[in-house]
Amino acid sequence: MQIYLASGNAHKVTELQALARATALPVEIFSARVIGGMPDVVEDAGTFAGNARKKARALWSRVPAGAWALADDSGLCVDALAGAPGVESAYYAGPQGDGAANLAKLVAALRDVPAAQRGAHFVCVLWLCGPDGREQMFEGRCDGGLRAEPRGGAGFGYDPLFVPAGHSASFAELGDAVKSTLSHRARAWSRLAEWVRAGGR
Repeated sequence: MQIYLASGNAHKVTELQALARATALPVEIFSARVIGGMPDVVEDAGTFAGNARKKARALWSRVPAGAWALADDSGLCVDALAGAPGVESAYYAGPQGDGAANLAKLVAALRDVPAAQRGAHFVCVLWLCGPDGREQMFEGRCDGGLRAEPRGGAGFGYDPLFVPAGHSASFAELGDAVKSTLSHRARAWSRLAEWVRAGGR
C-alpha cells in the first residue's frame, strides 16, 4: 500500500513516517513533494474532518494509480479560549503559519488564566482517499493542560506548552519516543493501522 501525505509540513511527514515504522504497518509513505507538491487548498471547512478531506481529495488527483492520499488536520483546543485556536492552530498568529509566533500569541492570551483553568486537548483527524473513490476517516485526541511558559526543545508547534494528562513534562520535554505512544496523531494512526490490517473494512 502506497500512501502520499497531503501536507507541506515537514514535521508532520516525519512524524507519520515514524509512526508507520513503529507500528510495522506494511505501507510505503511518501511526501507530496515527490509528485509535484501539495496543491493549494483553502482550509475553510470549519472542522478538522472537513479540512482533512479537502486536502486528501486535492492530493489524490495527483497520486499514481492504485495509491492513496492521506491528509492530517490537527490542532490545539483550549478550554479557556472556547476551543481556540482549534482548526486555526497553524495560522493562529496570522496567515504566514509561523509556529513561534503562534506559540507566543497563545502564551500571551493565557497570561492571566490560573493553572486550574488551563485545560486543553489536541485533536488529529487523518483522512484517506484511495482507489475507486474509497474514503476513510480516523480521529485521535490527547487531553492535558498548558504551562504558563514553554519548556523543552523537542517536538514542534505547541508541544513546549502542552502537558499530556498523567505527566508533569511537556510534549517537548518528553521527546518523540514518549509522544509517539500517546499523542493525538499516534492515536489516530493506531486506528488507521487497525483498519489497514483488517483489510480496509
